[in-house]
Amino acid sequence: MYLKVSGSKVIFLFLYIDDILHTTNDLGLLHETKKFLSRNFEVKDMGEVSYVIGIEIFRNRSQGLLGLPHKTYINKVLERFKMERCLTSHVLI
Repeated sequence: MYLKVSGSKVIFLFLYIDDILHTTNDLGLLHETKKFLSRNFEVKDMGEVSYVIGIEIFRNRSQGLLGLPHKTYINKVLERFKMERCLTSHVLI
């Protein structure tokens, strides 16, 4: 992971093998970063991501939210151990 902060502008770059995911709070910084990467590397913009390496990505731009819900992963684990029909309970800590 790479993090760049410039005043109130921030960008996160996540690298996994040969894929880069990025998120920022400033579109200008995003375009500047993409230009830098394309000048120095062969890149292909795949657009917005909603699912990567088994993780769902949730966005709500109007509320400024970005999240990584674990529901899909939990369901896969439950299926793996044949527990998809188990009863759930909520524990507050």
